[in-house]
Amino acid sequence: MAAFDELVSEALTAPFSGWDFSWLAARSTAGALPWSYRREVASRAAAADTMLDLGTGGGERLSRLSPRPQLTVATEAWPPNVAVAAARLRPLGIAVVQDEGAPDNTGQGSNDRGRLPFGDGMFALVTSRHEAFRAAEVSRVLAPGGTFITQQVDFHSYDDLCTLAGLDVPQQPGSWLPLARRQVQDAGLAVETAVSGEQRLEFHDVAAVVYYLRVVSWAIPHYSLDACAARLRAAHDTPQMWPVAVRQPHFLLIATKPQ
Repeated sequence: MAAFDELVSEALTAPFSGWDFSWLAARSTAGALPWSYRREVASRAAAADTMLDLGTGGGERLSRLSPRPQLTVATEAWPPNVAVAAARLRPLGIAVVQDEGAPDNTGQGSNDRGRLPFGDGMFALVTSRHEAFRAAEVSRVLAPGGTFITQQVDFHSYDDLCTLAGLDVPQQPGSWLPLARRQVQDAGLAVETAVSGEQRLEFHDVAAVVYYLRVVSWAIPHYSLDACAARLRAAHDTPQMWPVAVRQPHFLLIATKPQ
């Protein structure tokens, strides 16, 4: 077994670009959710003539969507990802637009960030995978009869990682699906599907854990490698703990705009 410091160094220097988790995929195993976001999007994209993908990351998933509407547009707020997404998607005829990004759905309040730089009723399909959204803006750019599909990471998705790293588990409500549902309904959309499920993610070694916490650094704001190194080293030195399994709740919400 590789030494702890060697594995940590590998995790800290491993490449990461866009939203490409291929390095992690070789050192972890992800279970399935009760639904397939990919299939939900693909079935509707095949019947739509226009589509908007919010927060496309590096465009990895959108580039694999086939068939897709003739007019497909992606947004991305983080400047480094805009260039990555553009390089991947523009040769496929998919426009990439840098937007301001929406604030987290659970803390939007009076913050008006999250405006979309598109005309009213422009898209038959709007998708958002793990991306915050302003429901009123989604409703505005949806065409009558259009569909909004979002899959979101739910509360408590990082509880097991907090425990592994020796950190306190934050106090949170059971789920923010009721909030998301209320937001889209208040924006004039009719909820078609609202389901919760849990994904099981297994990390094969401590490098996978350190890498994951590095690239989703916002997930556990009070995490730092220096503060948690002793706890992670102890886990590494306990072979029977591996693979380490974490439970990650998600939800799927599908809503339509009345004709």
